[in-house]
Amino acid sequence: MLATSTAPVKPQRLSPALARILALLAISVFINYIDRGNLSIAAPLLKDELGLSASRLGILLSSFFWTYASFQLISGWLVDRFEVGWVMAAGFFLWSTATAVTGAVHGFALLLAVRLMLGIGESVAYPSYSKILARYFSEENRGFANSVIVAGNTLGPGFGMFLGGMLMARYGWRSFFIVLGLVSLAWLLPWLRWMPREQTVPTVAPATTQIATNLVANPGLIEILRQRSAWGSCAGLFCTNYVAYFVITWLPFYLVRGRHFSMDQMARIAGASYLSAAFMSILGGWISDRWIVAGASPTRVRKTFIGVGMTCVAVFLACCVASKSTLSEVMLVMAMASFGMCSSNMWGITQTLAGPQAAGRWTGFQNFFGNLAGVVAPALTGFIVDRTGEFFWAFAITAGVALLGAWSWVFFVGPIRQIEWGQKLERS
Repeated sequence: MLATSTAPVKPQRLSPALARILALLAISVFINYIDRGNLSIAAPLLKDELGLSASRLGILLSSFFWTYASFQLISGWLVDRFEVGWVMAAGFFLWSTATAVTGAVHGFALLLAVRLMLGIGESVAYPSYSKILARYFSEENRGFANSVIVAGNTLGPGFGMFLGGMLMARYGWRSFFIVLGLVSLAWLLPWLRWMPREQTVPTVAPATTQIATNLVANPGLIEILRQRSAWGSCAGLFCTNYVAYFVITWLPFYLVRGRHFSMDQMARIAGASYLSAAFMSILGGWISDRWIVAGASPTRVRKTFIGVGMTCVAVFLACCVASKSTLSEVMLVMAMASFGMCSSNMWGITQTLAGPQAAGRWTGFQNFFGNLAGVVAPALTGFIVDRTGEFFWAFAITAGVALLGAWSWVFFVGPIRQIEWGQKLERS
């Protein structure tokens, strides 16, 4: 049952220090998603140059997730154990360097190695984001803060798909990787100057985060896994990521081969879809924060947005595959807009439940579990399309997974308030 409304709270504007930090986080996730998706853009050129079989190319494309998912647990521990700004800086340096090196290496084994390194470096990102937002951003600002990050991870694939593809066609895939990796390192200069430090950026007041004096300072992973909400958020993220990775990996192929659009039409439709997701993530985050400021509980606000959003994703995806061409385009854009609306509140749930003490570990395990969808969704979709010769059942399964995600976030996750880490089980 959703919690009732609470008394209105006074809105808090982001300080200049927090605004700078949020802007840098958004830029980092934008770069993050270009780097993780650029190999798929280069895949046709890469396959021809190195003479790779389809199976070996598939291994390269999936290898990122092997280390990205498995190292989430380590990264979550690191951001809770050490200063989060330095952990983020180290991870960013590693993944940008891996991107640049990708353009310089030759041979399957070396490419596989740098993709594995890319996954290790990028694994620090979301545990760091959650730690920073839980520690320094108040509840009524987290919807907008998360929406800015979501906008970065939706615009990143769009930018990489369109501009990256054009640049690779003109200058080659190697030059794109080298330049992107080296230029990205410039992000570290403002980050090292303005990254959050306890002595320069005040933490959220105890009254806001509801931290009791007798709580466990640093709850371990076992204590986190005793919470029903931890498993609910893991299941919810897996379903959310299933939708995201289905779209990222199969949307271009579906539009060109399944709907027989030209490459230009595909670019236009996919671009509109990603832009709608980015716009709705910002709008949804802003509205959710204003709703909390008006007195609604985080439970009601966050669960309403994500429940309605994921349900709409399921409905629009089902309509997309069952509709004629023009209506199908509209349904696809609406599905992505709905996805953006719910995504801006997803990590706000985790950050509130975990609190500053456990945000890194909780996010690490949740992201480990959730990113297993990156292994399942592309492979299962390919198997279904091979067996049936069409995308109907692939879309139907994705819509069903989206509905399961809505159920997990709304009913499996408990009330959205910080868990009192001194207790064995969370209060209902």
